Amino acid sequence: MRLTVNGVEHNVLSPPLTILLDVLRDELAVTSPKAGCLQGGCGACTVLVDGEPRRACLLPVAALEDAEISTVEGLGDADELSTVQAAFHEHYAAQCGFCTSGFLMATEALVARSDGDVEREEIIEALSGHICRCTGYVNIVEAIKAAAK
Repeated sequence: MRLTVNGVEHNVLSPPLTILLDVLRDELAVTSPKAGCLQGGCGACTVLVDGEPRRACLLPVAALEDAEISTVEGLGDADELSTVQAAFHEHYAAQCGFCTSGFLMATEALVARSDGDVEREEIIEALSGHICRCTGYVNIVEAIKAAAK
């Protein structure tokens, strides 16, 4: 089966019912999606599948033939952060970092479909199901507002 991850096409050898999270981390060495609750409730494993946020812990790889998968590794790098990564950095929106990749990917999708201005309610909706145990979400919301502009 074929998957395109961060613009690179891969032939996946894992069995069809292997979850995307395991394929990314174990077979393709893409480690930004984290194994949190493994039930789709925490958001730490969020990736973009054809531009839409999805929980990698719930997706069997067989359902993703020819899909475009995006992870944090595809956003930017240390020398040139993406707009969303830069906003999270500038607004101190990450603490321990475990949940950050899921928040970044959900934010990427929100910013991509916004018209440059995102209401607080839209942000809260986009982040529903993303859990951060370190912050009060205030800086995360501010970072998302900044990234959308």
